[in-house]
Amino acid sequence: MSHSFTPPFSRLPESLPMFPLPGAVVMPGCQLPLNIFEPRYLNMVFDALGADRMIGMVQPDPSASEEDAAVCRTGTAGRITSFSETQDGRLIIVLTGICRFDVGEELAVTRGYRRVMARWGRFSVDYEADEGECEERHRLYPLLRTYFSRKSMEVDDLLLEKMPTTSLVNLMIGQLPFEMAERQALVEAVSVAERLDHLAQLLEFKLAEPQAQGSVRRH
Repeated sequence: MSHSFTPPFSRLPESLPMFPLPGAVVMPGCQLPLNIFEPRYLNMVFDALGADRMIGMVQPDPSASEEDAAVCRTGTAGRITSFSETQDGRLIIVLTGICRFDVGEELAVTRGYRRVMARWGRFSVDYEADEGECEERHRLYPLLRTYFSRKSMEVDDLLLEKMPTTSLVNLMIGQLPFEMAERQALVEAVSVAERLDHLAQLLEFKLAEPQAQGSVRRH
């Protein structure tokens, strides 16, 4: 079952259920498939489906210990736009990124999962019209082509060139195999120009290093 709806910025919820997951980023306008099987997160998804369908995706703080359970200060609210239930009780969902938020006060644990107040103010830009052209974006093309070639990834160059700037940058942030801290720095860059510059610098840095083996992430 699938649903598509973007709530207006003024009606974004005051609080969000929080799903801390290393390396899992869903930027605004992008999608993230998730395989949900832990009881607390099954509770979270069912509760969200009965409410506004919104879940706050955040990364654990890479500088914190496992016992600390601290999370990064900024995440993205995603809306459940597709879900199905498997015969063994898992939920297969797709989150569509809506808007980034700063993590505020943590509320009492509900049915096993965490909930936080969401501070939306810095990220009203996520509701602005996508930018079709940007002079700086052409800096990305040769970097992306070289990076994809090194990683043996097949990509439609024409499709990339046709994508609006914000969509292109946000998609690359979520899809390219960056380290958790690297991806988080991109998430926290407010404007698309800042994200584009960070992304280009990161690609330049990666291309200056020997090729590293990728890994497959499971949720």
